[in-house]
Amino acid sequence: MKIGIIGAGWIAAKLVRTLKAMQGLEGMGGCEGYAIAARDLERAEKFAAEWGFQKAYGSYEELVKDPDVDLVYIATPHSHHYPHTRLALEHGKACLVEKAFTANARETEELIRLAREKKVLLAEAVWTRYQPIRQMIQSVLDEGVIGRPQLVTASLCYPMPTKERILRPELCGGALLDLGVYCINFVRMFFPGEWVTMHNHATLSNTGVDMNDSITAIVSAPSAPHDGLVCCLQANVLCQGDNMAVIRGEHGRIEIDNVNNPQHICIYGPDRELIRTLDAPVCGTGYEYEILACRDALANGWTECPAMPLDETLSVMQLMDRFRKDCGVVYPMD
Repeated sequence: MKIGIIGAGWIAAKLVRTLKAMQGLEGMGGCEGYAIAARDLERAEKFAAEWGFQKAYGSYEELVKDPDVDLVYIATPHSHHYPHTRLALEHGKACLVEKAFTANARETEELIRLAREKKVLLAEAVWTRYQPIRQMIQSVLDEGVIGRPQLVTASLCYPMPTKERILRPELCGGALLDLGVYCINFVRMFFPGEWVTMHNHATLSNTGVDMNDSITAIVSAPSAPHDGLVCCLQANVLCQGDNMAVIRGEHGRIEIDNVNNPQHICIYGPDRELIRTLDAPVCGTGYEYEILACRDALANGWTECPAMPLDETLSVMQLMDRFRKDCGVVYPMD
């Protein structure tokens, strides 16, 4: 699978480091960083020389027209995901799109419609959805060790109040699309259902983006044991948080060390006693699993990745639209 990357920033470099680390590892072969496109050719050529890419392009159109590109990785800011992904899809290219998928649900719906019309793979790169520790957490829930789930708390907070991509509404800035998206995904991948009540609060910057977010929601899932689950989520770009997630049930709790990149799980019983701990498998950067999911999808002729279905991507975007509407955060592309 030859990968072409749109955008030559830090996240593109992380993907390439992942590809390099995957070489020679059992079951992780067949994925190659092949082409890079940037807004100017000099930057693309520098990236290609540094990472050993075969092709460098000074326009995104040139990359998506390359017949040897099997998968396009969209590594530009949130604000640009829609036009860049649309460009690739219109040329029949499979796409792996960084989170947050687009600026809003309307853009997401349009890309999903186009991908299904073209019958090409489209996937969102929410790396926690693809990592094996996700199934480890699910297995603990399925065992019933903590009983009926009653409450989920999750927070993701990093101090970055001066970053341009955070402050500018034209770049879809704010805490929600950068950090809160992980908290929402954490809840939804274990506890699907309708968020029947959702109370949203935010502190806004002088540029009008959310800097300090709070979401409280109740999940309705009548046929599931988590019906009526309460979720309390926080995202913040003004301070450092513990970034943990905790699932509390009738008979205990599960603590996850990092909602953004979980590595360690602790399971506690009803008397707060530690029952056992679980660690994520040793891996590279953690991005390898989303790459492998796309490789396998292409090999099987799938147009979606089972770990992150497109309808679920849309549901997350719709929830984030609800939050922004409640809190008065508006992007130019809305």
